[in-house]
Amino acid sequence: MRTIIRNATLVNEGQTFLGHLVIENECISEILLEHESPSAPCDTEIDATGMFLIPGVIDDHVHFRDPGLTHKADIVSESCAAAAGGVTSYMDMPNTVPQTTTIEALEAKFADAATKSMVNYSFFFGATNDNASLLPLLDKSKVCGVKLFMGSSTGNMLVDREEALKNIFSDAGMLIMTHCEDQQIIGDNIQRIKATEGDDPDVRFHPIIRDTEACYRSTAQAVELAKATGARLHIAHVTTEKELSLFSPTPLTSEKLITAEACVAHLHFTDEDYKTLGTRIKCNPAIKKATDREALRKGLSDGRIDVIGTDHAPHLLDEKQGGSLKAVSGMPMVQFSLVTMLEMVDKGILSLPLLVEKMCHAPARLFQIKRRGYLRTGYKADIVLIRPNTPWQVTSDTILSKCGWSPMEGHTYRWKVEQTFVNGQSVYAGGKVNAQVLGQCLEFDR
Repeated sequence: MRTIIRNATLVNEGQTFLGHLVIENECISEILLEHESPSAPCDTEIDATGMFLIPGVIDDHVHFRDPGLTHKADIVSESCAAAAGGVTSYMDMPNTVPQTTTIEALEAKFADAATKSMVNYSFFFGATNDNASLLPLLDKSKVCGVKLFMGSSTGNMLVDREEALKNIFSDAGMLIMTHCEDQQIIGDNIQRIKATEGDDPDVRFHPIIRDTEACYRSTAQAVELAKATGARLHIAHVTTEKELSLFSPTPLTSEKLITAEACVAHLHFTDEDYKTLGTRIKCNPAIKKATDREALRKGLSDGRIDVIGTDHAPHLLDEKQGGSLKAVSGMPMVQFSLVTMLEMVDKGILSLPLLVEKMCHAPARLFQIKRRGYLRTGYKADIVLIRPNTPWQVTSDTILSKCGWSPMEGHTYRWKVEQTFVNGQSVYAGGKVNAQVLGQCLEFDR
């Protein structure tokens, strides 16, 4: 089966050019300039005049809540939302029920996704104080990495023993992705603020409780451990200007052993937005000051920030009631990550080729994903058609996440995801998801 996408503006590896792309079965078989013709007839033709064609977005940081928390999200609903947002691959976190901290729980998630996920997938293995002995047993060809909570009270997943941390960094044998917030600083801040603001301080105190120093101290510890052990470290959701001093302002290369992720919410919102959106934008680490947001945006250009993810974390709205302590943290963003970043392209914050680098190329390179993340012949045809200058508004009926809400509700975008292909199959087009398509397990070249 051959499909040709004609007259698109292709954006790939720093280049932008008018041309055509041929999909044959699961893969990209030809990439042609506008004056070139395909080598053989095609069964289907798509006219992409006026549209941009980019590799599918790879989201390195999602919480799809499956298994055990499926009242608010599951693999089916969230992979639908991903497809509608131009996200063709995701890497899911281990704080589910049961937690993904045993080989059996990990294998169960892979088996479940094989029959449910409409886009490609992999899963992190969760490190604890007691399971470092399992790390050498992980299948490095399909497990994206080890997730380490260095500042979290999620069940038993807070790793706070020095010996356990050293063992994990020494024995992981693959990328370690860390959530970094210092629990002692957070606890002290809670007690201090509760003394004047009561048992559940307003959400505007959230970035004061989970403050810059809590982030910096924990991130600095992770960086020090990585340097001491030679571990491959990826810091999740960097939120502060101070943390950026820990990273090198250089392009991502295969030799870069310490990298950083910024999340769309921290690149888009500031603490001023708590006034209108309240706990809808409450997440951990907290959204902080405008100066921190500007530093993160600058970090995209200077190479301190390597990857853009979402930390997509759906909850029901009734779970978001309360203040800094009672309302749960997290928001659904996977459906709107690409179009939100495209708004930043329009504002001159980053270029379209740089967006493709941070959301498509860099995750593939950083995690060593086989044959994805680029428009290259022989690579899997994970591709997205996006159209500029097409205003549309986020309404409740456009939201595909199972939780049924978004902090972007009411927002008008000018970019639109027109069509998403996963492994050569159209999984989203015309505002509808093709539920017959199934994604594949990501493979890693390690």
